[in-house]
Amino acid sequence: MERNKGKIIIVSAPSGTGKSSIISKIIDNPELALGFSVSATSRSPRGEERDGREYYFLTPDEFSRRVEAGEFVEWEEVYKGTCYGTLLSEVERVTGEGRNLIMDIDVKGALNVKKRFGDEAVSIFIMPPSLEELERRLRGRQTDSEEAISRRLGKAGYEMTFASEFDERVVNDNLSRAASEVEEIIRNFVKE
Repeated sequence: MERNKGKIIIVSAPSGTGKSSIISKIIDNPELALGFSVSATSRSPRGEERDGREYYFLTPDEFSRRVEAGEFVEWEEVYKGTCYGTLLSEVERVTGEGRNLIMDIDVKGALNVKKRFGDEAVSIFIMPPSLEELERRLRGRQTDSEEAISRRLGKAGYEMTFASEFDERVVNDNLSRAASEVEEIIRNFVKE
């Protein structure tokens, strides 16, 4: 018997909105049959990182060659000379196993993946209750300089202008409620 192919769930949000926390709350729900893809990067492994576990570590030349060959569903140069992206082979691996692929990616990548996969993907944008609350959360982390916080807030304001282009929007004013909303969106989508 042929296994049903999984679907693609794209989750995107400005930094500090709680996207990773929401995904952590729902990832192990067996009813959703979620799986993660391993991203590729052009940077070198750090510490205990191993190729194929945390990332697929590619040389900058190999990364460029694979971009030109059309092997990525999305990619971005996050820092000068350092690229990250999702290989089509990873999307096919997870969905081919009958699991639903959950992608935690930036706004531009999310819109590109949605455009490429159409009805096989649902895009979910996680919004902060307000930019003021987002600033409070970023400051509460105590991990960024003033300059980094300003940069993140500027980027967040820009990213929020794309929210209307997503299939679904969830305001994270309460983590449990937001996770439940995302879970319900996924449950309804994978039933279709």
